Amino acid sequence: MIRKTHSFEYKGKVLVERAIIQPPITHERVFQNQGCFMYIKNTSANVHSSLEKLKVESREAVLFQCDTFFVEFLKNDKEVEVIAFHLYPDVLKQIYEKELPTKIIEDAFNVKAKKIVDSEIISEFIKSFEFYFQNPTLVNDDLLELKIKELILLLIQSKNVESVLELVKNLYSTSTINIKEVIELHLHSNLAAKDIAKLCQMSLSTFKREFKKLFNDTPLNYITKRRIEKAEHLLRISDLSISEIAYELGYNDPQYFARMFKKHTSLTPTIYRAQFIKYHQ
Repeated sequence: MIRKTHSFEYKGKVLVERAIIQPPITHERVFQNQGCFMYIKNTSANVHSSLEKLKVESREAVLFQCDTFFVEFLKNDKEVEVIAFHLYPDVLKQIYEKELPTKIIEDAFNVKAKKIVDSEIISEFIKSFEFYFQNPTLVNDDLLELKIKELILLLIQSKNVESVLELVKNLYSTSTINIKEVIELHLHSNLAAKDIAKLCQMSLSTFKREFKKLFNDTPLNYITKRRIEKAEHLLRISDLSISEIAYELGYNDPQYFARMFKKHTSLTPTIYRAQFIKYHQ
């Protein structure tokens, strides 16, 4: 649940925002025409995009390129603070005018999302914004321009120069979504078919139609079969509990996982493991 939000606008666009969140929650964010720097306090989170998935710990941050993201905040007894800086290509051009070096765009690598490890420099920068959230009348366009420049300079100085270069390049380029790659990446993510469709930048109906062409199956059947195959493998080779295997495969409910496993194998996970051990002693 999102309990409280604050934001600062720059020429009509939200440039900085803070959200107070009560986990667990999975929050969708669409950054189709922008990059974003997101700093997370007090909890860990799983970040899912069309290109990859990351686990971000407390006091770490993520640099996002243009894409759709699902941020899964994991269970925590405390409220979580998230601060995001939105990096629009046209705003960066306005802020930097001719100062944004063309060579940065030409030399940068192609990236997805990039995790920024805990850095005292970045933490202090985030802390400095607390004052402005408490005194919003002091914030204007000139101040926001300075803070965005400061953020980018700090990222470069804190040994994240490649991440910044990669982000800038991707703000000026387009990416091609490969449905097979997205499916493979998120086979074991806790995402519904409608969420995966969004990662593929498709409506649910279009996604199902294209999925059928590629796999001759429905998303639910295909993903379930692949998960059950991995479950069988883990039951044979690991000592993980049934609940741990369920979570590993993207199921939040171990009992639901057990029902699905039995539906596809005619055995419960416990009996399947016991029979395998018996036959291989």
